[in-house]
Amino acid sequence: MTTFMLTGATVTTAGCVNVTAPDKPIVINLNISVTQEVVYRLDNEAKTLIQQNPGIF
Repeated sequence: MTTFMLTGATVTTAGCVNVTAPDKPIVINLNISVTQEVVYRLDNEAKTLIQQNPGIF
């Protein structure tokens, strides 16, 4: 019978949980670097056309 009483006391104390809010606000710093690389290739005919008419673009 003492084993049963000891187990009952353990279960009773295990159910106590304390939750408190922090004193300072939580700060999350997100340092994100976004780089984009655009690669294009022109066939020789288009390249020649652009060189002959630089005012197109």
